[in-house]
Amino acid sequence: MDAAEIIRFNTLGRFDSETTNDLVSKRLSLEKGAVIPGFYGALPDGTIKTFTRGGSDFTGAIVARGVMADIYENWTDVDGFMTTDPRIVDNPVIIDVLSYEELRELSYMGASVLHPDSTFPLQGTTIPINIKNTFNPSAKGTFIVKDTAARGGRLITGIAGRKGFTTILIKKSLMNAEIGFVRKVLSVLENYNISLEHIPTGIDTMSLIIPDNELIDGIEFELIEKIRGKVNPDYIYIYKDISLLAIVGHGMNNQTGTAAKIFTALADAKINVKMIDQGSSELNIIVGVNTADLEKAINAIYHAFF
Repeated sequence: MDAAEIIRFNTLGRFDSETTNDLVSKRLSLEKGAVIPGFYGALPDGTIKTFTRGGSDFTGAIVARGVMADIYENWTDVDGFMTTDPRIVDNPVIIDVLSYEELRELSYMGASVLHPDSTFPLQGTTIPINIKNTFNPSAKGTFIVKDTAARGGRLITGIAGRKGFTTILIKKSLMNAEIGFVRKVLSVLENYNISLEHIPTGIDTMSLIIPDNELIDGIEFELIEKIRGKVNPDYIYIYKDISLLAIVGHGMNNQTGTAAKIFTALADAKINVKMIDQGSSELNIIVGVNTADLEKAINAIYHAFF
């Protein structure tokens, strides 16, 4: 079956979830079985548009939702989703069960077993994803489910790292009392159509964590001048070669001592922490380090928890 007949994007090139689901459900209800290529769909005028790399994972999830499958099996070349990158840590533990949210966090931060958007079509359903190994089909693999409340036991689920960030640090006395300060700074990035990763703040400081691929041709220096004109800061610094690592897991919620264990491991490995960010959901802790220290940091945290 041609994916362009059932998978739709809107006029802005964004995936059209509801139209696609209706088309998939109606078309596949008439078939006993179907083979559907991944990676692409069609714009309203019929022009072919591709998903980003790994789009066949996303297509599989779309089809699973459309037919309300009992399970979505994703066959790959590993025994399951590992607790961290096996190129960095020797023989990391395989995760037996993780949640949609945990998958999203780990995939986005560099764990590349499954496309990070693959859970979106399945949100609102109870359809599990099972990662299986084509070369070792007897392996149980990893189950990705909506709710891992019954899992228990494990404090963190996984660790992932991602290179290629720049930090712009802004300092200004009494910044916290200046109405609209953050909005003015972010408006500069918006005007340049630049995506922002994190915004750690203090009373008189604000850090902009920006992917390097958003800063083309040294545009960060132009941004600095625009920010100066908007908010007149005391200082602006640029830090290059920053990497982020995410420590992810629902088990951290309401558990004391997790952060202490992480930062003790980093201190013992003599790694300087450049940035810390934790969401209110307590699903993850994001740590920024110099790129040269990323692999050492992942090893240190892994061995502290596993």
